[in-house]
Amino acid sequence: MLHRHPVLSSATLAYLAFVGWVTLGPQPLNTSNNGWLLRALGFFARHDSTDWITYGRVEFAANIGMFIPIGVFLVLLFGRRQWWLAIVVGVALTCSIEFTQQFLPTRYPDLRDLVANTAGAVLGVLVALVITAWKIVPRKTDAAGRAASVGYSR
Repeated sequence: MLHRHPVLSSATLAYLAFVGWVTLGPQPLNTSNNGWLLRALGFFARHDSTDWITYGRVEFAANIGMFIPIGVFLVLLFGRRQWWLAIVVGVALTCSIEFTQQFLPTRYPDLRDLVANTAGAVLGVLVALVITAWKIVPRKTDAAGRAASVGYSR
């Protein structure tokens, strides 16, 4: 599978490395990196129509968004017929991330992350299935390899 699609395999492995760095790497100790996010959340909190936008909801949505490409990559690698395998691998990946986080000093496992990551992987699988559903129908060719005409002849 990996040798048949070297570019796709490389992109998938690079993205998985990025996800591993984000989910298993040390969290920054200062909050200056999140300054713009905290300012935006403060802005939203001051308005009645957007006070429902909280840090927890943004983090949950970000976890979903981070795992959508994983579902897409896995369907493209495994093929449409093995879409279920992409879901199994996505769930196994997020379970292994959450399991590993319990042994890291700056991380902790969270059931909400497990749900969000799994939802993102499943959503990515669905997106890939929709995108790959429209296949280009190959033109019919005759024995000499020329495209056959489609119209009626009189």
